[in-house]
Amino acid sequence: MIPSIAEIKLLRKKMNLTQQELAARSGLSQSLIAKIESGKVEPAYSNAVRIFNVLYMAEDSVRGVEEVMHKKIISVSPDTKITKAIEMMKRHGISQLPVIEDGKSVGLVSESIILDAMVEKKGEIVSDIMADAPPIVSQNVNMKVVSQLLRFYPVVLVSEKGRIKGLVTKADMLANF
Repeated sequence: MIPSIAEIKLLRKKMNLTQQELAARSGLSQSLIAKIESGKVEPAYSNAVRIFNVLYMAEDSVRGVEEVMHKKIISVSPDTKITKAIEMMKRHGISQLPVIEDGKSVGLVSESIILDAMVEKKGEIVSDIMADAPPIVSQNVNMKVVSQLLRFYPVVLVSEKGRIKGLVTKADMLANF
C-alpha cells in the first residue's frame, strides 16, 4: 500500500520527531517539511521516498515497552518471609521479585541477594535483605531506554499514571528480538 503524503505529519508526531529532526535525517530543509505537512507543496517523488524511509526506520526502532512487558506482576511485600519469596521464585521460574507496599515499589529481592543473605545468615523477612527499588518508566517509553536501564538493573518496572502496570527483564528483551 502506497502511503499518503498527508500521513507524514501523523507519522512524524507518532515518532516524536520535530520537523527539524525529520529534515536533518532526510537531508531536506525544515521549511520544505513544514510546507509539505501543511499541504502547500507536493514533494518530489525522491523527497517523499527519503521522508518515508526515515519515518519507517524510526517507527521500527521505537517499539514501545508495552509490547514486551509482563502485565502480571509477581511481587512480595516487605514483611514476606524469605522462604516464601524463594518458593514463589521457584514456582514461577523467575529470578527476582519486586517488593511492593501500598501499590508502590520499595525494593527488589533476587536470587543473588537471597544467596548472599543465606551465606551471611542475615534476615528472615524480605525487608531485611532487599535492594533498592528498580527504576520505573512510563509505558510510553521506547525500548532503547529500557535496554539501557537493563544494563544496570535486573528488572525495569512500567507505570501508567503512577500505578505499576508491568515489568521487563533482560530475558523479555532477548525473547522479543
